[in-house]
Amino acid sequence: MGLTTILFFAFAVIVSIQVIYYLSFLFAFGTKQVETRLKKQVPISVIICAKNESENLKQNLPLILKQNYTPFEIVLINDSSSDDTLEVIKEFETKHDNIKLVDVKIAEAFWGNKKYALTLGIKASNHNVLVFIDADCKPNSDNWLAHISSKFSKQKDIVLGYGGYSKKAFSVLNALIRFETILTAMQYFSYASLGSPYMGVGRNMAYKKELFFNNNGFNGHMSIKSGDDDLFVNEVANKQNTDICISKESFTISKPKTSFKTWLLQKRRHISTAKFYKLKHKLLLGLFYTSQLLFWVLGITLVFLGFNLIWVVALIALRFIIQLISFGLTAKKLDDINLVYYTPFLDLFLIIIQLSIFIANLISKPKHWK
Repeated sequence: MGLTTILFFAFAVIVSIQVIYYLSFLFAFGTKQVETRLKKQVPISVIICAKNESENLKQNLPLILKQNYTPFEIVLINDSSSDDTLEVIKEFETKHDNIKLVDVKIAEAFWGNKKYALTLGIKASNHNVLVFIDADCKPNSDNWLAHISSKFSKQKDIVLGYGGYSKKAFSVLNALIRFETILTAMQYFSYASLGSPYMGVGRNMAYKKELFFNNNGFNGHMSIKSGDDDLFVNEVANKQNTDICISKESFTISKPKTSFKTWLLQKRRHISTAKFYKLKHKLLLGLFYTSQLLFWVLGITLVFLGFNLIWVVALIALRFIIQLISFGLTAKKLDDINLVYYTPFLDLFLIIIQLSIFIANLISKPKHWK
C-alpha cells in the first residue's frame, strides 16, 4: 500500500469524524426548539466586574437598569481601576438604590486576578441567583433577566447564555471573531444539551450563590489567571444542574476587539485554560480540533497530488455540506446567518490562528486579564 493510499484512507477517517461531530451539533443544538416561556421572577444579583471600564459603564449600565424585572440588584466591582471607573460607579450608586459598589484594592497575592475581585463581589451580593455580564456588554432586550431567570428551578443551578459581538461591515477580523464565537457556542450548547456541559462565557451566564460556595468557589483554580467562567462550569456543571438559554431576547452583545493583536492576546488567555478541563472534555475538544486541522492538511495534499480526485472531492463536499447545515442553523438561531457564506474561508483562517496560538502558549504564558 502506497503512501498516497494511506493518506486517502486517513482522510476518509478524518472526514467521518468531522461528520459525526457536526451531525451531533446539528441534532443536539441546531434543530433544538427555542423555549420562551417565562416564569415567576425571583430576586437576582447582577455581577459586573469592571477594570478601566468607565466609558462602557456609562453606555451599558442604563440598559441593564431598565430591565423589566423585579427585584434585582447590580453589584459593581471596581477591580483596582486606574481610570475614573470608581467615580462613575459612585455616581450611579447615588442615583439608584439597587446598585452596590465593591471597591477592590490592589492585593499583591491576587494582582491581576479577576477571580479574586469576583469572589468579593459574590460575597457582597444579597440574592441567591447570580447573573454575570461584562462591563462592555449590553443586553439584547429589556427582558434579558426575565429569560435567563426562567431557566432556574430546584434542579437547575446553572444557566448558560449566549454572548455575541456587534457586527462591523467589511471587516475580516470582525467576521472571524463572530465566526469563532458561534462555533464555540455551537459546541458548548451542544455538549450541555447532550448532558456533558464543559464551559460557559462570563459575558452571559448565571448560577446560584449556594452552588458557588458549596463548591469552594474558584479555590481550585484561583492561581490560574483566566477561567472565572469556563473552569468553574467545567468543575461543577453536570446533566442535572445545567440548562441553556438561547432566546434572542436573552443574548448579550459585546464590542469586539478592533486589532488582531489584542484579539490574539485575548484568545491566548481563553485557550490557556482548556488544559485544566476534565479529561473527557480535553479529549473530545482535542479530537475535534485535530480532525479540523487534518481535514484541511490532508484534503489539500490529496487534491494537489491528484490522487482519487473524484472521491476526495466527494468527501470534501460531504464534510462541507454537513458543516454548513449545522453551522447555518446555529448561526440563524444566534442571529448571525450571513456568516454562513464565508464559512470555508473563516474555517481555514481560524484553524491556522488556533494552531499559532497553541504554539505561542507553549512558548510563553499569557498575562493577567487586563
